[in-house]
Amino acid sequence: MATDQKRRIAELKLKAALCRKNVLRMIRAGGHGHVGGAFSAMDIVTALYFDKMNIDPKDPKNPDRDRFLLSAGHKCLCQYAALAEKGFFEKEILDTYGALGSHIPGHPDMHKLTGVEANTGALGHGMSIANGMAAAAKLDGKSYCVYTVTGDGELPEGSNWEAAAAAAKFKLDNLTVFVDNNGLQISGKVTDVMNMEPIDKKFETFGWAVRTIDGNNMEEIVETLDALPFEEGKPSCVVMKTVKAKGLPFGENNAAFHFWNCTPELLDEANAALDEQIGMLEKELEELK
Repeated sequence: MATDQKRRIAELKLKAALCRKNVLRMIRAGGHGHVGGAFSAMDIVTALYFDKMNIDPKDPKNPDRDRFLLSAGHKCLCQYAALAEKGFFEKEILDTYGALGSHIPGHPDMHKLTGVEANTGALGHGMSIANGMAAAAKLDGKSYCVYTVTGDGELPEGSNWEAAAAAAKFKLDNLTVFVDNNGLQISGKVTDVMNMEPIDKKFETFGWAVRTIDGNNMEEIVETLDALPFEEGKPSCVVMKTVKAKGLPFGENNAAFHFWNCTPELLDEANAALDEQIGMLEKELEELK
């Protein structure tokens, strides 16, 4: 791997670690939060905000901007973390999570926070909203792209598949859906609650171009984003095999951390682990200069 590419990957890994720290800051403020999905999706969200998307916090309503939708709205901590790190709002606002009237409520609200494109959280709606945005770009002759993150536990909602059919029908190759396939939801294993496997084959059958990757491997993520769109005239789907609560040493792959009622001691332990990772990544970047 060339030095420039190594630096690019290391910078994104560092951003992801800093964003995870932002998530812990919000959880400390509110006393709880959906850490499992926020941490499993953090790497793709980081890569989109800091490497792929055409967005500018100084011009957040630019009509030519790319659009991001967090369909699984309960994972909002990862989006808030990225928006804060990107400079869309002051980090002090992170300390208001869980407070009455906060700009960062339990699900994204476009009326409360700059950078949020639509209210999400009623599961299964994000793909449909993203379809409309992608179709609008086509109709208006715009070149912007639309990206949305959904979860494997969200896929049983039927509106997802209506959206999948429509996206293929209207050849929305400016649309990419990322499935956070961490295998766990609030009730346990996704395959036990409502098995949607094989996810990749289902999207292919609906007419999408599909790739399956390790969604916590930044090298694979960047390579995949660089390859978009996968096929002309087809929407793209990336099935991301991820680890629930990735980066939380005591919570990884544990359904109990879908929603975490934290303790100060465990928060300190999680922050210490991230501080160690951040230190190693900063050293690596210094050596790559």
